[in-house]
Amino acid sequence: MKRAEFFTFWREAVSIKGSVTPIVILNVFVFGFIAAFICVADHYIEEAFKVNLGLEVGPHEIAGAALGLLLILRTNAGYDRWWEGRILWGGIVNQCRNLALESMAYGPRDKVWHRELLTWVKVFPHAAKATLRSEKESINFEHLLGKDEAEKLVSSSHMAFYVLLKIALLLREALEKGEINHFAFAQMERERSQLMDHIGACERILKTPLPFVYSVKIRRFVAIFLVTLPFALLHQMETDWLVPLVIMLVGYPLVSLDQIGIELQNPFYKSSLNHLPLDEIASSIEKTIHEMNASFEKSEVK
Repeated sequence: MKRAEFFTFWREAVSIKGSVTPIVILNVFVFGFIAAFICVADHYIEEAFKVNLGLEVGPHEIAGAALGLLLILRTNAGYDRWWEGRILWGGIVNQCRNLALESMAYGPRDKVWHRELLTWVKVFPHAAKATLRSEKESINFEHLLGKDEAEKLVSSSHMAFYVLLKIALLLREALEKGEINHFAFAQMERERSQLMDHIGACERILKTPLPFVYSVKIRRFVAIFLVTLPFALLHQMETDWLVPLVIMLVGYPLVSLDQIGIELQNPFYKSSLNHLPLDEIASSIEKTIHEMNASFEKSEVK
């Protein structure tokens, strides 16, 4: 077990996939280049004018602590959004399963109604995912709905709402025909309503990014800190030519933390690193309901 953890540590330490390194590495080199320019300028200015451009390192120690705290708060804010999105999708998993289970236990014995309801329940997570990602491809729904119904779904203004409306109409139909009692209707309607609540909360996360002014101020603070830090490190080492390397070593975690906060704030888009695995979650819901229904139909035959 310890050996496996050893290899896992080093594999993740050098991994590029899922890392922000390819995104931030250019900025790291830019700060290193600026530091190198400052070192060259200091060298010539000191020789020509006998002026030392070095500054006291104390202010940067205080500013560095404050900057680290701001970046941690930003990263935590992004992670809270990512985790809330996962909790909401956990609720979608539970509500879809509950709705399917209750339709089997309390719903009509009409197989056509039953299969139609379960089909729309299977479709919902795929429609919710497509709504959050602004995907408009009917082929993703054809295996469940057929071409014509899939095109109607995709052409709707809000796919998740369209699916929930279909489920609501099926529940009302069964109630009006007296095929389910009011208690069963209320239970299934509650599950359907919670699905609407969950997708609405996901849209709140999607459409309310972290305040832009917060991002601007933190990045400006990072830039000022890393651009002025070489002045504090001049003549603090055996050779000033180590300063650009130190600046890049300091800058890499700072700009990485800033980028991680950006990546975490939208947990739904595929373009975001470590986005929520909505495709896998939707497929898992579909598979579970399919297996539940197969077992139910077998028990009904017996």
